[in-house]
Amino acid sequence: MTVLLVVAVALLRRDPETQEPCVLLAQRPAGKSQAGLWEFPGGKLEPGERPEEALRRELAEELDIDVQIDALQPLTFASHTYSGQGFHLLMPLFACTAWEGDPVGAEGQELTWSSSADLESFAMPAADVPLIPPIRRALADMLADKGQV
Repeated sequence: MTVLLVVAVALLRRDPETQEPCVLLAQRPAGKSQAGLWEFPGGKLEPGERPEEALRRELAEELDIDVQIDALQPLTFASHTYSGQGFHLLMPLFACTAWEGDPVGAEGQELTWSSSADLESFAMPAADVPLIPPIRRALADMLADKGQV
């Protein structure tokens, strides 16, 4: 079975109106596998690329934002077998609270900011679901830290 290494990010911010912590989700566009499901942005590593470098490149391509590598903090990882598709996915997840630019769906994907309470209302790929509890903890930490993020 092939092991596929991909990287993802939890982009965390405070809602501009409510100041509640939230995380960015991207909807997989039509024509891609698992189209219509919501995921944490990221993508595949290119040969010789470090996860942080891949994530920086992917975020520039997918969301038109610039993230500095030192702004990416390791949060957790997912390990999931897609047996029907013949591969095992290994996905490090980073947290990020600082970037330049406003995220846009540069590849035609829909984007939304979700509160911790609403995360489970989004249909997600099986590999993304176990990432929700660590992301909720990161959002709770933001709530506990009343400082601006």
